[in-house]
Amino acid sequence: MKTGAWTELSGLLRGIGAVSLAVLTWGAAARAQSAPVAPQSTNPIVQYFVDWFPRVTRIQNEQPHWVTPLVTVTPRLEEEIRYDQFFQAQQYGRALDNYGGGKGLELIPFENTEIILGFPAWLAHGGKIIHGTKKAVAPSDGWADETFLVKYRLLSANEENGNYILTAFMGFSAPTGDAGNSLGHAIFTPTIAGGKGWGNFDVQSTLGVSFPNGGEDRLGMPLAWNTALQYRVYHFFWPEFEVNYTWWPNGQRTGLNQVFLTPGLLIGRIPIYGRAGLTFGAGYQVAVTHQPQYNHSVILSARIPF
Repeated sequence: MKTGAWTELSGLLRGIGAVSLAVLTWGAAARAQSAPVAPQSTNPIVQYFVDWFPRVTRIQNEQPHWVTPLVTVTPRLEEEIRYDQFFQAQQYGRALDNYGGGKGLELIPFENTEIILGFPAWLAHGGKIIHGTKKAVAPSDGWADETFLVKYRLLSANEENGNYILTAFMGFSAPTGDAGNSLGHAIFTPTIAGGKGWGNFDVQSTLGVSFPNGGEDRLGMPLAWNTALQYRVYHFFWPEFEVNYTWWPNGQRTGLNQVFLTPGLLIGRIPIYGRAGLTFGAGYQVAVTHQPQYNHSVILSARIPF
């Protein structure tokens, strides 16, 4: 090829390359401009709710990803709707069915903070009552007290950075229940909770004491210590074993204690759609000490985390 022709061809190729580069650059810029971006608002209240789910995801990614036990309140921060149901066999042939378990809506509104707005449980009394004693008189069916719980996460690390958590609770119940189903006084329950994981195994534990706003001679100030041991199998299956201990230093049950052993199985979190999932489980609680508040209980639990 002659030199002049080669020079013209080279110039033509350089021109085509320059035009192609310009077109690609313009296309990338156009795509960047047309790509959806998170909406922004000058109103801080509006922006707070716009950022809700990204904020919750970030907060939860800073802690272990265990499942919440059946009885032991997890030190993890959760955002979910929860419904529990208990079928208790009590003394003197009585039975108590608890619909709701005082659970409800769990939200993470701020950094390291969770609030639980409990729905009052419906208590249904039944069983074959053994007559001849006043203790056998069962109250009428009705609503239990309203409950609330606030958690504040003190320390945490996800599975890649230590797999542990430490959280402080403050629980509160208001005497809003029907006669015979209410404690009759407000109850404040400060609690410390922690957990540690090793691979697929984890331990979660809480220690708290309840302070009634009156009626100490009847209610006392019980100290409760709950511990759950879990092991994850095939990603979604969480067999667990819990020890639920309560001791009364005063009140009608002064000096008494009770221990329940609770084997159970939880399945979750199963994805449903988007952020929403499903977790459910069941357990059987058995008293192993004398004079417990009830003898044994079947526990069912369903949650929709989001």
